[in-house]
Amino acid sequence: MGGGGWKGGGGPWGQGPTGGGQSPDLEELLKRSQDRLKQAMPGGGLGGGFLALILIVAIAAIGFYSFTVSVQPNQEGVVLRFGKLNRILTPGLKFRWPYPIETVYVPPVTNVNRAEVGLRLAANTSIFSTSGEIAARDVPEESLMLTGDENIVDVDFIVLWKIKDAAQFLFNIQKPEGTVKDVAESAMREIVGQNNIQPILTKSRRETEDSVKALMQKTLDSYGAGIEITQVQMQKVDPPAEVIASFRDVQAARADQERLQNEADSYANRVIPEARGDAQRILQAAEGYKEQTVAEANGRADRFLDVYEEYAKAPAVTRKRMYLETMERILGGTDKVIIDNNNGQGQGVVPYLPLNELNRAPQRAGGGQ
Repeated sequence: MGGGGWKGGGGPWGQGPTGGGQSPDLEELLKRSQDRLKQAMPGGGLGGGFLALILIVAIAAIGFYSFTVSVQPNQEGVVLRFGKLNRILTPGLKFRWPYPIETVYVPPVTNVNRAEVGLRLAANTSIFSTSGEIAARDVPEESLMLTGDENIVDVDFIVLWKIKDAAQFLFNIQKPEGTVKDVAESAMREIVGQNNIQPILTKSRRETEDSVKALMQKTLDSYGAGIEITQVQMQKVDPPAEVIASFRDVQAARADQERLQNEADSYANRVIPEARGDAQRILQAAEGYKEQTVAEANGRADRFLDVYEEYAKAPAVTRKRMYLETMERILGGTDKVIIDNNNGQGQGVVPYLPLNELNRAPQRAGGGQ
């Protein structure tokens, strides 16, 4: 061969030693390399030195890429040495032995993946469209589920997941995306089957999502899948389309029933305390009347006993006093004519000056003026 290259015991940069076993001078080798490179430049002809340089660069590049691997920030490097798990590589440029000694897998461990059950979103679209509504195709064979009270409900939901153990994810299960979807559908059917339809459609939606997430995580951990469930999002929970109109009528009737029940409870809560207050007031008034009547009766009895005691001491005086008091009450408000009999010796009618009538007469006269 002309030019450089491998010649007998020569090196890749040119002619080797010609005898004596002496090694070539390093400066001479560098000078020869520069000369070969100049000859390979345009106008100098394409010599063997340039080919040798390209060969060396190619060998260096192949060696570099064969012994290194670049792990991106969202990845982990799983290194197999002769098919057996050897180590996990963190992000960065890492050393590895070339194939077939070592093989490196770099799954994206920080990417959030999604599994769609009961619906199919268009490719490269977000969960929600710009209008805020789901832009998806319904898959009824996945979404129709039986509740605990033997009703059918149409459930569309999305599961968000990511890799938490790269080695388990790569080697413990086949088709991890399909496994996540199957586990999600199975878990949702189990949770829905344990509950009635009414709570699932209304107040227990968040509880259902949490229960499905926990059951999925437990199942995947038992498989050693190396997957973490980050969120379960129920997109649509409705009765089947064939009965949704009737179901809404039933829901409206139940809402009316609850409203009327609340109104009745409100009325009862208002009327019952008022009735109890009136009853308590009547009882207290009766107790007061009872105490008053008993006290008056006791007072009258005591007064009678006191009068009787005095009567027993002087019956004549007491009788006369009682007579005078009685006559005073009877005659106090009537017109009277006093006649003095005096055992037949009196003059008869006693002159009586009606002072009260005289006092009233001037008053009437003054009022007439």
